[in-house]
Amino acid sequence: MRFARWAGAHPIAAVLLGLLAIPVLYVLLRAMPRARELRRAARAGMAQADRELAEAAQLCDTPAPTPTPTALAPAAASGGQEAATAAPIEAQDGLTAVLPPPAPDFAVLDPDGFEAAVAGLCERDGCRETEVVGGAGDLGADVLAIAPDGRRVVVQCKQYDPTNKVGSQDLQRFGGTCWSVHGAQLAVVVTTSQFTEPAQEYAESCGIRCVDGAELAAWAEGSGPAPWGPAMVEGT
Repeated sequence: MRFARWAGAHPIAAVLLGLLAIPVLYVLLRAMPRARELRRAARAGMAQADRELAEAAQLCDTPAPTPTPTALAPAAASGGQEAATAAPIEAQDGLTAVLPPPAPDFAVLDPDGFEAAVAGLCERDGCRETEVVGGAGDLGADVLAIAPDGRRVVVQCKQYDPTNKVGSQDLQRFGGTCWSVHGAQLAVVVTTSQFTEPAQEYAESCGIRCVDGAELAAWAEGSGPAPWGPAMVEGT
């Protein structure tokens, strides 16, 4: 009612306002069907998503099929060469597993690599809980492990040039920490070089096992003993 009185008092303004309103009404009328289509598409998309989610939940709840003896039979029957190559070589009772050549070249490794290689030999030959702990503040221990017979093994690695022998001072420093600090039940010093006579005498007096370069190579090749057990001769 107020708009009618205002339009009667201002006819020109009312006509202009009406002309401006026509395009707006036209756009709104055109948009209404489009909005309904968008809402229908959105509802359809949500329904599809709900169906896919339900299917995924069913797949997750479905247990994986258990292989039947029939399905496993061909692989077991083939046994032969494929099974032999797939099975890892395992050491038993502290014996040294014979590895295919070549053995690691310890001389070309950096200090960290040498410690890791010695740890790998320990793990290969039946040790468990093997870890490399060498570095600043290691107090003489480079590799820790549990031997197959249950003893705690503490290893110090000395990657020396063949002309530089491990001396008694090296052994004395290790002997001062391997038992009291690291709780060793088997203390081992492994080197790529040799030990001086005083070093060997000290090691024998306090029960430290010395592994020189030749013994290390034999251990790696599988022809010599691990520090905690005899060698396993291939074919026996």
